[in-house]
Amino acid sequence: MSHNDGRESPPGGFSRRDFLRGGAAASVLGAGLLGGGVPVDAKPTVPGVSGGEVIGPGAVPMSFQINGEPFKAVLEPRVTLLDALRDHLDITGAKKVCNRGTCGACTIILDGRTVYSCSVLAIEAQGRPIETVEGLGRPARLHPLQAAFVEHDAQQCGFCTPGFVMAAKALLDRNPHPTLDEVHHGLSGNFCRCGTYAGMRKAVLQAADAGPDEAPRGARGEEAGAVEGGGGGKGKKKKGKKGKGDGNG
Repeated sequence: MSHNDGRESPPGGFSRRDFLRGGAAASVLGAGLLGGGVPVDAKPTVPGVSGGEVIGPGAVPMSFQINGEPFKAVLEPRVTLLDALRDHLDITGAKKVCNRGTCGACTIILDGRTVYSCSVLAIEAQGRPIETVEGLGRPARLHPLQAAFVEHDAQQCGFCTPGFVMAAKALLDRNPHPTLDEVHHGLSGNFCRCGTYAGMRKAVLQAADAGPDEAPRGARGEEAGAVEGGGGGKGKKKKGKKGKGDGNG
């Protein structure tokens, strides 16, 4: 029986120690290949920040162009555009409902295109034109879309209404005379739990016929207060006179 310093050689001449050494070398090599040769000190670029400067996680100054007016705020880079609008700039037309980019209640127009503001970081929206429902009209003179929504009873609870109005605005901006099928497709990214889709589609078609400067008859003034900001508000209605034979004597 032969001895080799009291240790036996493993079968095939490959020891456990050799196996561990080879595995460690392979792991290091694999990590290098997967890394793709990216420098360790590479820094991501951020819109509105020159030179690819890394900012955060603390609050930083930001500037926005909203409905043609400048706004400034000091926000953490993780803040969404929706939270910036509602919680920091007091622009509350866009509603926070699902907060995961599925319902469309927070729809705004960014760079001429509709986006879910809950899915866009505020820091990414700097220097880009932002449109919200507050920029369309006022109770004294509504935008044709807002007025048409009132005339066709296209809102109930009001939470989804501003998002639908902005989606419709973007549709008419790029297609001033859509067909019913095109309206259906243009509003398909928004969800109404009250089910007022038929009234909304009629409102969009009427606004397309009315043009940008003409509001439908009877839809101006205080009666349409719910459409500007939405969120459950109901406009004031005129009290009707009691007629004969109405059951009240």
